[in-house]
Amino acid sequence: MCGIAGEIAFSYDVRAHRENLLRMQKVLAPRGPDQQGLYLSEQAGLAHRRLCVIDPAGGRQPMRRVVDGKGYVIVYNGELYNTGELRAALRREGARFTTRSDTEVALLSYLYWGEDCLQRLNGIFAFAVWEEEARRLFAARDRIGVKPFFFAEAGGGLLFASELKGILAHGAVPPVIDRDGVAEILLMGPGRTPGCGVFRDIRELCPGSFLTYEKNSLRVRRYWKLTDQPFTDTFAQCVEKTRFLVLDAIERQLVSDVPVCTFLSGGLDSSLISSVASRYLAKQGKELTTFSVGYRDNEKYFKKSKFQPSSDPAYIRLMAEYLKSDHHDVILDTPQLVQGLYDAVNARDLPGMADVDASLLLFCREIKKEGTVALSGECADEIFGGYPWYRDPEIRARYGFPWAQTTDYRLGFLRDEWTEVIDGRAYVDRRYRQTLADVDRLPGLSATERRMKEMMVLNFQWFMQTLLDRKDRMSMAAGLEVRVPFCDWRIAEYLYTVPWEYKDYNHTEKGLLREAMKDYLPRKVLWRKKSPYPKTHHPAYRAAVERELREKILGDPDAPLLQLVKREALERLLTETTGTPWYGQLMNTPQTIAYLVQVDFWLRRYRVQIVS
Repeated sequence: MCGIAGEIAFSYDVRAHRENLLRMQKVLAPRGPDQQGLYLSEQAGLAHRRLCVIDPAGGRQPMRRVVDGKGYVIVYNGELYNTGELRAALRREGARFTTRSDTEVALLSYLYWGEDCLQRLNGIFAFAVWEEEARRLFAARDRIGVKPFFFAEAGGGLLFASELKGILAHGAVPPVIDRDGVAEILLMGPGRTPGCGVFRDIRELCPGSFLTYEKNSLRVRRYWKLTDQPFTDTFAQCVEKTRFLVLDAIERQLVSDVPVCTFLSGGLDSSLISSVASRYLAKQGKELTTFSVGYRDNEKYFKKSKFQPSSDPAYIRLMAEYLKSDHHDVILDTPQLVQGLYDAVNARDLPGMADVDASLLLFCREIKKEGTVALSGECADEIFGGYPWYRDPEIRARYGFPWAQTTDYRLGFLRDEWTEVIDGRAYVDRRYRQTLADVDRLPGLSATERRMKEMMVLNFQWFMQTLLDRKDRMSMAAGLEVRVPFCDWRIAEYLYTVPWEYKDYNHTEKGLLREAMKDYLPRKVLWRKKSPYPKTHHPAYRAAVERELREKILGDPDAPLLQLVKREALERLLTETTGTPWYGQLMNTPQTIAYLVQVDFWLRRYRVQIVS
């Protein structure tokens, strides 16, 4: 993976902004510690930082090619998993290749097929192509939205970057939030409205979309979304097709010129990926390396709950023995997690999922010491219906975002001057309704099937994007490429059409996936009840984040958070024992405290200007 950035302008000479582009490039260095490159012309500047995975010598960027006397330059972040098929198809068109890199495949795909190339690409990517003669920029993002792409119109030109910090580093866009930005942070966060960059004037290219920019014209269009189709497969056919798609996605994503490892939590998703990877590598005479994350004294303090019925260590040991993998346990302690809160904000450029972000960043740093590419199990729950809000009829029927039913609770933190200018309930409701309006459904569906289509789109556009943001920023901040096989668009597209009765096979979460892959796991792991990403249960963690809140915010009358949040609400939070969820089952009172600590740090660190 890599970091990309650029500036396009038609009213001034971009070459005069070389230092600005170098700053954009520099702040993206963690995404690409191996190589860097810069392209400059009168109208375009493209910057790149590279993490070498495929063809280190041939894949340098920005990459320029000339076809029929016309020059094209690409900066690309991602991986294509159907490179071989694309290369063969392009050769039939007359294309000639000089490298083994998928960057060249992406560039030539655009040169020969134009925007239609996006229908052919299977991978995770964000890229921009500058057409020298046409003086036109084309940029696109993968269907699922695994790789990020932010952009802003400023100073008569267009800026873009893989991360918010890339655009802010240029200097033309100040770090300002207005009432919508405040609402995003305190009413939607750590989620974000699709396309919203939180900072005023910064947007994110939505998944499955592309943009074109030429003189006096910025155009954004969508090229893919989840669409319903008639479903005629029997259950046996559905199982077989699901099995094929999952195996094919995982095996395609094991291709690399550097060693590949896997995350292993002992849960269904990471265990399946690890098992497929282990068998695939064994055929090549290689051993799989696996990594698990845990917390100091977690077994001592772990308490079963409806959402977290079992802890991971016993299942991790079982899987490591089953796989005969070279297994590594990473154990984190409270002081690391507290410092990690701040490092995670620097990685995400926004407050995030508190210790859930921090622990992943620390985990990725440890994995990076051993490898460069890892596979992880994100997004199976969204696609196969694994979350509690899919399965509990009462939760499922509730109006609103199922993982964030606490708008009134959140509004209780806002200072009065903000509740006077922000209609919080309307803000959240408008985004919920807009998402439902985007749901594609065939006529004649039952009420259950209609709701399940809504649930999948809600999760796809919101909760899943929060997790993908987290995975991309935390892993890339550590210089680690993490691939997510369940985000293969073919799996998502097919599963969107599969009836709930099939997904709910055996009345078990992700029952279809379990049945399709049942010979890849020991029975104890195959039918293990879902348990979410592990977090610390140590009481020292809550005590530590409470101390951060008291000392750095309540102890500082000039703390920027106090411009947004009532002091008395923060004091009340410190005594809270009921545990009102902030965002899904992973963010309760300790994480709410940590999130607000992150908000304050973010306001300071990024020197955010708050305007109403």
